[in-house]
Amino acid sequence: MPAPQPDFPANLLREAATAQYTNELAGYLRQRTQYTFLPSVRPNDSPSPINNEWYADSATQDLLAVMDACIHNLYDIPRAKTIFDRLRRKAAKPVLETRIYNSLLEAYTNMSYATYDNDYETSMYWMDTAWDLFDNIEKGAEGIEPSASTYAIMLLALKRSGSGSSKPMDQLSLPKYNELLSSIISRGYPVSAVVSDRVFTDSEEAAAIIQELSHAAVELNMSNVVAELGQAEVIGSTYTDIRDSVPEIVPVTRIKAIDGVDDESVEEEEQEAVIPFNLDNLRRHLAQVNYARRVLPEDVAARQKLLEESVYDVAVERLKHEATVFDNLGIGGTYQKSIRKWMWEWHVALQERLKEEIRSIQIVEKRAKNKRFLSPYLTLVQPERLSLITILELMRLQGSGGVSEGMKTTRALITLGRAVELEYKAQMCKKNNIQIPLNFKSDTSFFTGLGYQDLMQRRIVAARQMSDAEAWTSSWTQATRSQVGGILVDCLMEVSRVTRTAIDKATGEIISEEQPAFYHSYEYIRGQKLGVLRLNPAVAEGLAKDSLRETLHPRHLPMLVPPKPWVGPEMGGYFYNRSSAMRYKDSVEQQSYMKRASEQGNVELVYAGLDVLGSTPWKINKKIFDVVLEVWNAGYGLGKLPPAVYPYPEPQPPADNNMKDRALYMYNLKLYNQEKANNHSSRCNVNYKIEIARALLGDKIYQPHNVDFRGRAYPIPPHLNHIGDDLSRGLLMFAEGKPLGERGLRWLKIHLSNLYGYDKANFDEREQFVMDRLEEVFDSATKPLTGSRWWTHADDPWQCLATCMELHAALTSENPTEYLSSQPVHQDGTCNGLQHYAALGGDSRGAQQVNLAAGDRPSDVYTYVGNMVETVLAQDAAAGDPVADILRGKISRKIVKQTVMTTVYGVTYVGAREQIEKQLRNVDSLKNEDTWTLSAYLAKVVLACIGNLFSGAKDIQNWLNLCARLISRSIPEDRLPEALEEYNLKRSNPSKVLPVEQIKKELMTSVVWTTPLGLPIVQPYRKTKRKQIMTAVQTVFISDPLSPAEVNSLKQASAFPPNFIHSLDATHMMLSALECQRQSLTFAAVHDSYWTHASSIDQMSVIIRDTFIALHQSDVLGKLREEFVERYKGYKIPLISLRGGQMGKLLRNAGASLKVTAEQAQEFSMLGSLMEITEEGSTFTHSPTAAEAKEGFSEDGAELSDHQKKLKKRKAQNEKEALKLVGKFVDLVDLLPPVPKKGDFRVEAIKASQYFFS
Repeated sequence: MPAPQPDFPANLLREAATAQYTNELAGYLRQRTQYTFLPSVRPNDSPSPINNEWYADSATQDLLAVMDACIHNLYDIPRAKTIFDRLRRKAAKPVLETRIYNSLLEAYTNMSYATYDNDYETSMYWMDTAWDLFDNIEKGAEGIEPSASTYAIMLLALKRSGSGSSKPMDQLSLPKYNELLSSIISRGYPVSAVVSDRVFTDSEEAAAIIQELSHAAVELNMSNVVAELGQAEVIGSTYTDIRDSVPEIVPVTRIKAIDGVDDESVEEEEQEAVIPFNLDNLRRHLAQVNYARRVLPEDVAARQKLLEESVYDVAVERLKHEATVFDNLGIGGTYQKSIRKWMWEWHVALQERLKEEIRSIQIVEKRAKNKRFLSPYLTLVQPERLSLITILELMRLQGSGGVSEGMKTTRALITLGRAVELEYKAQMCKKNNIQIPLNFKSDTSFFTGLGYQDLMQRRIVAARQMSDAEAWTSSWTQATRSQVGGILVDCLMEVSRVTRTAIDKATGEIISEEQPAFYHSYEYIRGQKLGVLRLNPAVAEGLAKDSLRETLHPRHLPMLVPPKPWVGPEMGGYFYNRSSAMRYKDSVEQQSYMKRASEQGNVELVYAGLDVLGSTPWKINKKIFDVVLEVWNAGYGLGKLPPAVYPYPEPQPPADNNMKDRALYMYNLKLYNQEKANNHSSRCNVNYKIEIARALLGDKIYQPHNVDFRGRAYPIPPHLNHIGDDLSRGLLMFAEGKPLGERGLRWLKIHLSNLYGYDKANFDEREQFVMDRLEEVFDSATKPLTGSRWWTHADDPWQCLATCMELHAALTSENPTEYLSSQPVHQDGTCNGLQHYAALGGDSRGAQQVNLAAGDRPSDVYTYVGNMVETVLAQDAAAGDPVADILRGKISRKIVKQTVMTTVYGVTYVGAREQIEKQLRNVDSLKNEDTWTLSAYLAKVVLACIGNLFSGAKDIQNWLNLCARLISRSIPEDRLPEALEEYNLKRSNPSKVLPVEQIKKELMTSVVWTTPLGLPIVQPYRKTKRKQIMTAVQTVFISDPLSPAEVNSLKQASAFPPNFIHSLDATHMMLSALECQRQSLTFAAVHDSYWTHASSIDQMSVIIRDTFIALHQSDVLGKLREEFVERYKGYKIPLISLRGGQMGKLLRNAGASLKVTAEQAQEFSMLGSLMEITEEGSTFTHSPTAAEAKEGFSEDGAELSDHQKKLKKRKAQNEKEALKLVGKFVDLVDLLPPVPKKGDFRVEAIKASQYFFS
C-alpha cells in the first residue's frame, strides 16, 4: 500500500533554495562540534589554583560585591582599594577582568578630582595611584589587556590634571598625549571609539581632547588618525538622524570670538555663530558604524526606557496621588479597606525608619571592624526606593511557595535582596545610556563557514562596544541578599500597620483595632519546620480585590521594542536591566562554561536563535481582552477563569465521634482548604495577567528570550507570554497580519478543531468538523457570553474563542482568502521526546506510534497505551485483583497522557503515581479517599506498558544513564597524585594510597556535553551544603552555589537522559527558528509546538521536517560518545566504586566490559560479570601492596569499628575481597559502553508523514 501523500503541497519539498539550505545545514551538523573545555572542579578544601582560576567562590564574590558597593558614589574608596589589592595578590585570573580595572581607575581619578580643593596631598595620592595602576596594565604586569575605555579614563585624567588644566598636578610625572595615542594605535583601537566613550560627560572636554590628540597625531605623522579625528569632530557637529524631516527648533549657538578682539567691541553681525560640538551626536554615529545603533524611533525607545527604569517612580506617584485624593475628599481616615492607601502609609513610615536604621548600622560598623559590612549595599539605592522595593516585592510574593496568605521567609529575603541588587544595576545601565546593537540579518547562511565567521565577528564588535559602554557591577552572594532582605523586612514589619473593624455580636457596636500588616511565624510544610512571613488577613483580602496596577514589576513585562541582541552571556534582552543568556541553576560551573564558550565563538547560533525568538512582534487581542474583563468583573468562573468566591461548600464535621468518619472529615477539610487557597492564588495570578494586558493594549510588544541550562528557550517576562496558560495564549496574537489564502483558511479551521479537542481525526475530518459547526462558531464569535457558549467546552477555551473570532472575521469579510490574519496557528509534535528517541534508535514500532512514519490518520500514543492498560486490568481482574476490577473501563487517554509524556523525561514511579492520582480525582465514580491505593497500582501497570511499547527508547535511556554513572564516578588523572599529596599534608605518617572516604570527596566530575549548536550543557547536580545565615528576621539556611561540592551521582545519572533529549528538542527548535527567519516567516515556539501565520504553515512544515532529518542524520549518539571519549580522556574510575554485581551486570548487558587476565579475574572476583577474560588484560593505575590497601580501606570504616565487630563472617570476607580493589583505577573511556544498535526505521520517512507535527 503506497504511503499517503503529505497534506502540504509537494512542490514545497523540492525548492532549490530549500535544497541548498538543507545541504548546508546537513554539512554543518555532520562536522565536528566545537567543544568547550574547562578543568574539573576541585574539592572545596583543596589548595589547587584551578578553582580560583576558573570558578569564583563565595568569599571572592563577596569581596567583589563589597568593592563594587564602596566604589559607587565614592562611598569608601580606601576600602575598595584594599579589597582590590588583596584580589590582585590572590591572582584571581578570570575574576579581575579589564572592566574591573577600569572601575578602579575611574574611582581613583574621581576621588582625586573630589578631594583637590580641600586636601591637595590626598588628591595627588589618588591620581598617582591611578597612573601607577595604568602603567602596570600597559606593561602587562596585571595580566589583562587595556580596553578603549581604559584609555578614555586616562585621557580624561590627563586633561583634568595636566598642565594648563583647572586642577593641575605639576608635581606628578604625567605622560604626553602622543604617548597615549601611540599605545591606542598599537593596540588597534579606533581613536574615534576612545573619544566617544561613556566616561566623557562633557562635550567641551571631549572636543578639547580631540584637539590634543590631533596635534599629537600630526607630531607622530599619523595622517590617517588626523583624518579620523577630523571626521569625528565634523560628525559631532553635523550628524543627522531620523528626525531630520521634522522642522528643527532654532538652536542656541555659541558665539565664537575673533582672535585678539574683545567680544564686546565686535558688531553682532561680525561675530561667527557656531553649533557646539555635541558628544551625543558622535556617539550615535559611531554606534551605527559599529552595529550598535538604536533600532527604533526615539519615542518608542524612550517609552521602553521609562517602562524599565521608572517602575518604583510610577508606583510611588500613583500611591501618593490616591492618598491625596482620599484626604481631599475627606475620606482619608475612613477609606481603610484600600490596599493602596495602606501601602502609601507604610511607604512614608518605612523610608524614615530605613534612614534611621542605615545610620545606626554605619555607626556600629565603624566600631566593629571585623564584622560583615552591610551599609555599603544599603546605600546603593535611596531609602525612598528601598521602601517601595520592599513593599511591592512582598506583595508580589504573597501566596507563593505553597504558603497561603504569606510566603517562605528564606525565599522572601533572598528575592528582596536580589531586587535591590537589580535596581542598583538598572540605575547604572540607565546612567550610562547604553547603545543598542542592531539585530543582524545576513544573506549568507549561518551554517556555512563564511556565514558563521561573519556572525561571530559582528557579535564581537557589538559586544566590545556594549562592554565599554556599561560600567562594571558585581553579583551579590545569597548570604548578602538574605541579610539585606532581612533588614528591609524587619523594618517593614515594625512600621506597617492596618486598622481592622468588626461588629461586636453582643452589642452591635463597630469596634476597631490596629494590627501589624505583616508578621513572622513558623509552619510545618511536608514535615519540615519553615519560617514564613504572613500577611494580615485584611491585607490578603484587599490584595485579592484591589487593582494590582501599581505593583506590576515593569522589568518583567514584555518590551515595547525589539530586545537587545545577545552579544555575550550577560549582554542582551532588556535595555537597562541586566539579563543572562542562560538561566544558571545555582551553578558557577555552568556560568564559567557559558562564558568560555562565548569567548571562543562556539555559541553564535544560540545567540542568533534567541534573537529570532525575541524579534517576533505581538499584540494584545482586544476582543478577547474585553470578554475576559467582563467575566472577571462579574466574578464568576468561566473558561478556566477562577471565580471570585470559591463555589464549593466547606465539609461539615461528623455528627458522632467515629474515628473513621473523623479522619475522612479531616482529609476532606484539608483538600477543601488547599483547593480554596489554590483558587485564591489563581485569582491573583489572573489579575496580574489582566492588568499587564490592559497596560499594553494597542502596543506592539516583544518577548526577550533566554535559555535554561539544557538549551531550552523561554521568554524572560514570566507573567504574560505565549508559553503561559490558555488565557495568556488567548490574549496574545501576532502584531502583523498576513493574507490567509486558500491553504491558510484551511489551516485556520484545522487549528480551531485542534483547540476544541477534535485532533485525532485526519485533516479533512477536522476541517469538516468546523464547517459542520459554523453556526456555533459564529455564535461564539458574536455572542461569547450571551449565546450558547460553545467555545467554553473546548480543551483550550480562550484560544478557541480567539480563533472563532478570527475565522468569523475572515468568512464574513469581502474576500476570506485576502483577510489579513494575525492569529498564531500551531504545529505540535506528538510526544516529542519519544519522537526523538524513535529517531535516535531507528525504532519502527515506536516511530509508528508517534507519527514519524506515514499513516492515513494520526496515531494517538496515549489512547494506545490506555488500551494496553485496559487489557492488563482485564487480565488482573479475571485473576481476582479487586483494585483492577474497580479501575476496569475507566482508563481514558487523559489518565495516562501526562505519564506517557514524562516517561521520556525520566518520571519516577512516585511522580507517575502522583500524576495518575490527580487524574483519578476527576473520575466521578471513584472516591477521593481511594485514589491513593488505586494510583499506586495503576502507575506500575502504566509504566510497564510504556516500557514494553518503547523498548528502543528504554535501551537508549539505559545507555545514557550508564554513561552518566561512570562519568560522575570518575576523577581526572592529574588530580590523583595532587589529592594524595594534599591528604598527606594533614597526616603525621604519609600514606601511599588515597583512602576510600577521601576518594568519595574527590568525585567532582559533572556530566558535560555539547549540543549540535555548540552550547555546552553542564549538569548542576551536586551535594550542596547548606550554611546558616543570621538575618534580622530569623536564621536562614541557604545552599551556597559557589561552594564546590561532590557531584550527586544518582541525580547526575537519572537526569541525564531527559536533559539530553531536552537539549536535542531545543536544538531542533533553534534550527527551525533560524531557517524561518531566513525565509521571512514569523516564528514563535513553545518547546515542541511551533507557531506561525496560517498562510505560512505549509512552508514551516517543510522547515520542521528538514531540520529534524538533518539533525538525526548527523549520528547524534555516535558524536556524543566521541565527545565523551575526548572530554574525559585520562579520567580514572576507582575499581572500588564498581564492586557489587548490579553495576557490572548493567554495563555488561550494554556491551561494555573490563578486560582482565585469568589471574586478575581471580583477584577481582567482586567485579563479577563486568570482567571479560583476555590474554592481555587491562592496565590498572597504581597497584598497592596488601598493607597499603588495608590502610586505605581502614579509613573507610574507622568510625564504624564497633559496628564491624558485629558483622557476620560473610561481611568480613567481602571486605577482604574489596581490599584488592583499593588504590586501583581504570580508564573511564575503557568502560564506556558502545552506542545501542539502531533499528531499521529511516528518519527521511517523516517527509511523507503529514501528522509528524500537526
